[in-house]
Amino acid sequence: MSMHNPVAPGYGQQGFMTSYLEALSLVERLHRLLLDVIKDEFERVGVLEINAVQALLLFNIGDHEVTAGELKSRGYYQGSNVSYNLKKLVEMGYMHHQRCEIDRRSVRVRLTQQGRDIRDVVRELFARHAVGLESKGVLGPEGIEEITHALKRVERYWTDQIRYIY
Repeated sequence: MSMHNPVAPGYGQQGFMTSYLEALSLVERLHRLLLDVIKDEFERVGVLEINAVQALLLFNIGDHEVTAGELKSRGYYQGSNVSYNLKKLVEMGYMHHQRCEIDRRSVRVRLTQQGRDIRDVVRELFARHAVGLESKGVLGPEGIEEITHALKRVERYWTDQIRYIY
């Protein structure tokens, strides 16, 4: 296997590579579309001061109390601007923050009631989507399970690439 041809010979290199690139593009598009759907929902309910990334962050934190580092390490949030969004959410009253007793450099955050209200809007949106996907025959329990397992395998593979290759 050469550096110019990273796929094992005889494996349908071009076909697999094309499908892999299509899957990567789809994951990217779906993430952007998810943010657009969340933005649209917040415009519909008249909440304009919070963006979709911040709303998703509040949803993912839920009832937990976490640090910015934990948000990344637990997979709640992958963005490079976690600190910026946390600061804005605290300033707007969606989150409480408090310095850790043990490590004064670290700040723990949790949702305020206002933040929980936003989390609930996102939760209700996702619940409607789940019902709609299943009732319209777009995706059922077996299909969502299959997609989830496949994406988890890709996640493990990519994580291993970061940990063990470099």
